[in-house]
Amino acid sequence: MSNRQTKSDVILIGAGVMSATLGALLKELVPDWKISVFEKLASPGEESSNEWNNAGTGHAALCELNYTSEKPDGSIDISKAIKVNEQFQVSMQFWSYLVSSNLIRNPNDFIMPIPHMSMVQGEQNVAFLKKRFEAMISNPLFQGMEYSEDPQKLAEWIPLIMQERPLNEPIAATRIETGTDVNFGALTRLLFDYLKKKKVDIHYNHHVDDIKRAGDGSWELKVRDGSGKVERHTAKFVFVGGGGGSLPLLQKSGIPEGKHIGGFPISGLFMACTNPDVVAQHHAKVYGKAKVGAPPMSVPHLDTRFIDNKKSLLFGPFAGFSPKFLKTGSMFDLIGSVKPNNVVTMLAAGAKNLSLTKYLIQQVMLSKEKRMEELREFIPNAKSEDWDLLVAGQRVQVIKDTVAGGKGTLQFGTEVVSAADGSIAALLGASPGASTAVSVMLEVIEKCFPQHVKSWEPKLKEMIPSYGVSLLKKPELIGKIHTSTARTLGLGSELEPVR
Repeated sequence: MSNRQTKSDVILIGAGVMSATLGALLKELVPDWKISVFEKLASPGEESSNEWNNAGTGHAALCELNYTSEKPDGSIDISKAIKVNEQFQVSMQFWSYLVSSNLIRNPNDFIMPIPHMSMVQGEQNVAFLKKRFEAMISNPLFQGMEYSEDPQKLAEWIPLIMQERPLNEPIAATRIETGTDVNFGALTRLLFDYLKKKKVDIHYNHHVDDIKRAGDGSWELKVRDGSGKVERHTAKFVFVGGGGGSLPLLQKSGIPEGKHIGGFPISGLFMACTNPDVVAQHHAKVYGKAKVGAPPMSVPHLDTRFIDNKKSLLFGPFAGFSPKFLKTGSMFDLIGSVKPNNVVTMLAAGAKNLSLTKYLIQQVMLSKEKRMEELREFIPNAKSEDWDLLVAGQRVQVIKDTVAGGKGTLQFGTEVVSAADGSIAALLGASPGASTAVSVMLEVIEKCFPQHVKSWEPKLKEMIPSYGVSLLKKPELIGKIHTSTARTLGLGSELEPVR
């Protein structure tokens, strides 16, 4: 047994994009703080942040239909799309700051321009998409969006999808050229290279077994290294950014805010195209509409991705169920997360979501041919031999009691749970996740370091020019930010300033 002990100002658990982002923000704000990172795998960005573990990335709410809902009066509520888009603009500003400060060299290693599209079929869906387009185009955040029901126009935009398509029902699509594809695995690795240069102590192959309050109010972590030796590490502030592994650690901390919260693991599968001729015929992220009864995270989409500087084509997701909270987790993760304080919440969620559980089990049982049938709704002439199955990352959806949904309500989104005194925070949930990392980590900073925020404000505004401002209230800022981030990040599609 090792008696190794260290003291840090900040400990980050998990070497994913969230810890990387928080670490980079804090290093820029207070360079002299001692920061330590513990990651159970051998390198950064290997779980939820890995580029092969998530297909639709660069969530700016430009094409995801589940961020816009139809109200009972028939109007379209775009408030969630506005929020996600504003959060993505914050991420773009911080990445631009890192590039212009030479902290990250080549932005195209992690971000590329790609049109974002929504596509629907059937009279009702076409009517919905048209109304959605009209609601969005009047908003300066979604400037440049186009709409078409013309099969010839659609064949120009999405030739692969329109090839050999029987046009026996109405079809429509929206398209916006200023979308992006973000490789969050690559971004995470670049941020950890930067943290290493800034003398952050990064420990790979280190598993955090336990976390408890010390007598002086700091947190003590029991950490096992690769050889099984146990170490003790303390810090005044701890961030738990371990993807699906965050919930068990939050429970071990014993903070009251972590009680009555459960997690529901959902696994995913994607089809990846292996034929370069097919890949070359598609250049867009195209989102469809989730089937009736399917959960919001299973919106089908056909994505052009840039991975290892090579164009790839992914289709999915096919949802699935595994009791693991991480791809590298244990089959006992789900059972182990049921505690006396959340058992009622978990049981209520189970009773409420029987149809979801049934749906996930059916998805797991699908044959490759059945999956190909779903793909052919997007690419009518898709051939089985051109596509392979990929297992995506595990997502753990938050379950909690809410006023609107009652006991055991399944939450679709990203949530920060922090102690009242701000000494510990944990990130739970799934999509839009990584795309909103900078906003979410700013929320952690504001909640957990309120005494410093005022003195940090000038630096925060230098890194994120729109910090503290709603972009919609300052539309002239939107055009400015779009133009400068597009230029700095090498995206080439600079928008006209909003007048």
